[in-house]
Amino acid sequence: MNMNKQVMAAALMALGMAATSGALFAADDAKDAAKVEMEKCSGIVKAGMNDCGANGHACAGQSKTDSAAGEWLKVPKGTCEKITGGVVVPEMKK
Repeated sequence: MNMNKQVMAAALMALGMAATSGALFAADDAKDAAKVEMEKCSGIVKAGMNDCGANGHACAGQSKTDSAAGEWLKVPKGTCEKITGGVVVPEMKK
C-alpha cells in the first residue's frame, strides 16, 4: 500500500469512528430527554392539537376550539403553571 492509500484509509477510519461516537452521544441525549417528567396541562391547547381524547371525542387532534378547559397537552413538569391559562390536570392514581 502506498503512502496516499494509507493516509486515505486512516482518514476514512477516523471519520467512521467520529460518526459512531456522535451517534452514541445522541443516543445518550435521547435517553436523558426521555427521563424528563411530564404533566398534563389543560387550557392551552389550540384547536386540533390536543394530545388525547376528552370532551366527547376519543382521539388526539380532535379538539374543536382553542383553550378548551378539558383538552390537554403533555408538557415538562413545572411548565404548565408558567403558561397563561395553563392548569395542571391531576394524574389518576393507579
